[in-house]
Amino acid sequence: MIDLHWKVIPQNMGLFLEGVVLTLEISALALLLSIPIGIVAGLCRVSKNKLVQFFAACYVEIIRGIPLLVLLFWIFFVLGRFLNLGAYWSAILGLAFFSGAFVAEIVRAGIQAVPKGQMEAARSSGMTYGQAMRLIILPQAFRKVLPPMASQFIILIKDSSLVSVISVVDLTLIGKNLVASTFRSLEVWTFIALLYLIITFTLSQIIRYFEKKYQVAE
Repeated sequence: MIDLHWKVIPQNMGLFLEGVVLTLEISALALLLSIPIGIVAGLCRVSKNKLVQFFAACYVEIIRGIPLLVLLFWIFFVLGRFLNLGAYWSAILGLAFFSGAFVAEIVRAGIQAVPKGQMEAARSSGMTYGQAMRLIILPQAFRKVLPPMASQFIILIKDSSLVSVISVVDLTLIGKNLVASTFRSLEVWTFIALLYLIITFTLSQIIRYFEKKYQVAE
């Protein structure tokens, strides 16, 4: 029979909460950066300019083809040394660039899902390409991409557990340290999994609220 000692959880609740706060902080900042990166890259992917389209495709394919762990090492040990980023900002930039590549593909698919007649109608009414994209295409694409975007943001939060490899003291690193000092691995990792579940479930409910709101608006 497994001998469990759950007292390790309340005894270290302060550390867990510090880890939750830092995990949320890093995930939120990475998410906020990944959205504009993804939108710009997604727009470049559907651009008529072949050169712009090529560079956007290179960014998406290269980043999607590299494990996040390796990307974090490159940013922390190479780019971070030149720009003096430190572990905290290396983690945020790594997560943002990684997630931005996936957001770009979601945005591209959302734009391409809008019927071509919408763009043609907007252009024939005198709008420029930029106006048609901003006022007609993107609002429609936004409604279509909300569900896959929600999944991507949840993945980003779970991916944030990898930032512990570059010494960011997030929830995962706190868990590793506690396991090393208390030897209660099952209790600690089960509680950390529960905390991640609470965070991701809350986020999914918030996004579902916006999905319903926009469905009603349609």
